[in-house]
Amino acid sequence: MEKNEDVVSRIIVLIDKLKPFLINDGGNLEFVKYENNIVFVRMMGACKECEMMDITLKEGIEEIIVNEIPEVKEVRNID
Repeated sequence: MEKNEDVVSRIIVLIDKLKPFLINDGGNLEFVKYENNIVFVRMMGACKECEMMDITLKEGIEEIIVNEIPEVKEVRNID
């Protein structure tokens, strides 16, 4: 369980570093949970309704998190 908590801590720190870029465009990002090597986030604000959300999530946020935290295999948005 300790290892999982370490991964969660690193995920939260990384998400906090990404938030200003999203906030700058009227959006936001919230960490929801981490289980089975998948990070669940909630896209908010302008990001939630943006037609580019999937690209931002997969080619931006997911790519950064997976590259920085090898334990993570995927990032998914949940409403």
